[in-house]
Amino acid sequence: MNPVAVHRVSFQYVSRLSLIHREPVEGFSGRRVVNSRGRKWPTRRLHAVTASLITSADSFEVGRLIGSYGFMNVTSYSGFQSGADFEYTSDDIGRLKAQDIGEGGVKIRLYEGRISQGPFRGVPIIFKVYPGKRAGGIEADMMAANELNAHSFLQSQKNLPANLLMLVGGFETQFGEQWLAFRDGGKDSAADYARTASEKTSRVRSQGAWNPYEKEQMMKRRRNFVIKILQGTMKGLAFMHDNDRLHQSLGPSSIVLNTPAEREAIYLIPRLRDLAFSVDIRPSCLEEGATSGALSEQLWRRATASGAFTVFEKRAFGIADDIYEAGLLFAYLAFVPFCEAGVMDSLSLQRLLENTFRLDIEAVREYCLADERLEEAVKFLDLGDRAGWELLQAMLNADHRKRPVAEAVLSHRFLNGVVN
Repeated sequence: MNPVAVHRVSFQYVSRLSLIHREPVEGFSGRRVVNSRGRKWPTRRLHAVTASLITSADSFEVGRLIGSYGFMNVTSYSGFQSGADFEYTSDDIGRLKAQDIGEGGVKIRLYEGRISQGPFRGVPIIFKVYPGKRAGGIEADMMAANELNAHSFLQSQKNLPANLLMLVGGFETQFGEQWLAFRDGGKDSAADYARTASEKTSRVRSQGAWNPYEKEQMMKRRRNFVIKILQGTMKGLAFMHDNDRLHQSLGPSSIVLNTPAEREAIYLIPRLRDLAFSVDIRPSCLEEGATSGALSEQLWRRATASGAFTVFEKRAFGIADDIYEAGLLFAYLAFVPFCEAGVMDSLSLQRLLENTFRLDIEAVREYCLADERLEEAVKFLDLGDRAGWELLQAMLNADHRKRPVAEAVLSHRFLNGVVN
């Protein structure tokens, strides 16, 4: 990091440390993540993890702005029920089997940084800055608190995988901004990688004839790289589900890569981030009256509409909802990096899958075969006697009860030996 570009976060600009104390807000439990009087934590390990978080602003240095983004809130596929007891308007029918997709109003800023004091001095970090209640409303405050809570809980569990971005601390400014500090797991997301890969394909093809050998070698590296992204993503998601946490904001921008170079696939470690919408699905949190949090309200409303009423039915629905989002991520990575720039994007692909072909993946394949621009994507999913299409159909099954769990996805033959 360029020392000239770094400035110290002055303690005088910190009114209170949200990691030490937070007043309860609607939709959030208001739990404190370090030891406080009158509060008993369920496990000694959780206390040890949260107490080790760095909460002093003087312990950090902030570097340059990396960028900003909004959370993509994707709901699960859900067809309408039929029968004499259900009536729908023409507008409802027009939205049949579609998803509500939109970028939330809360804008997140990312900064480079490093730890400036203590035993971890010099360790590079990435700051994730929530705008606070004044600029982002109550939702921003709840999202920051929920992400803090989710990371603190998950990092207290045993066998923590490398596929989860690590929270190291944070603070709150007098302007209400929440600064969460994470270990620097890379500055490129899976979305950045896919965009760069498609642009590279466009450049090579614009230069004229593409040497068949060079093309095959590049596509082989690309297939291997994408598989490793999917493997790492599902390992992180399996860990979350095993510990009763949903992600609920899974997409190409929520996967950070320590390297975007396809030739360095052997060193690639994809990590899950963006746990602001993470949902606790422990039985005690799913009992009647305990699922009314503002950030998870839509999830449980859809669960009820799909016939999930008991604690275990709701838990299964939530896990299946994450798997559906992972399926959309799989589709994105199977198409965008293998096409030229502008040929396919996430929203167009999702409309193709849901609206045009109603999640009939075999019909999607027939459509793609007729478009030479999608040739490499089809070849990728055709590996292993169409193993990719098979896995995609399972993850995007319209019936949430028939979707595989994360461990089953990891064990699928498409992610184990089909690509070499």
